[in-house]
Amino acid sequence: MFQYIAFYKPYGVLSQFTDEGGHQGLSRFGFPKDVYAAGRLDHDSEGLLVLTNDGKFIKKLLDPAFGHPRSYLAQVEGKMTLQALKVLSAGVTIKGYKTKPCLAECLSSLPVVPERNPPIRFRKNIPTSWIRLTLTEGKNRQVRRMTAAAGFPTLRLIRVSIGKLTLNGLKPGEWKQISKKDIF
Repeated sequence: MFQYIAFYKPYGVLSQFTDEGGHQGLSRFGFPKDVYAAGRLDHDSEGLLVLTNDGKFIKKLLDPAFGHPRSYLAQVEGKMTLQALKVLSAGVTIKGYKTKPCLAECLSSLPVVPERNPPIRFRKNIPTSWIRLTLTEGKNRQVRRMTAAAGFPTLRLIRVSIGKLTLNGLKPGEWKQISKKDIF
């Protein structure tokens, strides 16, 4: 029987079951046997991670040909500009690859997100901005590389949705059983 799990991956946790390089893995969260992460979030990123034992589902979820949207909240260094949002929306070239167009918007108010431990670095004279990026592809460290290419390095990154599935109701380290219908 296939299982599908929505997990709020905390900062500092790897998207694999084994601990490595001083970072804890997923084995500490009490997941059912034989489920695997459908995609990745780097240890320094937080947010929604789907786990399953359905290999065909993982392929469908990750294959860019299907274009499933993934939304991220990114706290970036500096005051975000309309020009930078246009650059992000059109796609940027990173490591010789031009990213697909995406939805990029600046948040008008601070998002309601859990405190991060440890908190991001604070610089008194450098403002930060929160943006939402919705991508249909997921290259390695793509959001961080995109914002850096636009001149706004990412300080904090939280994936808040995959398809229809959101983090609503989950706190860092919490998970719940879901169905495929919750995602597409």
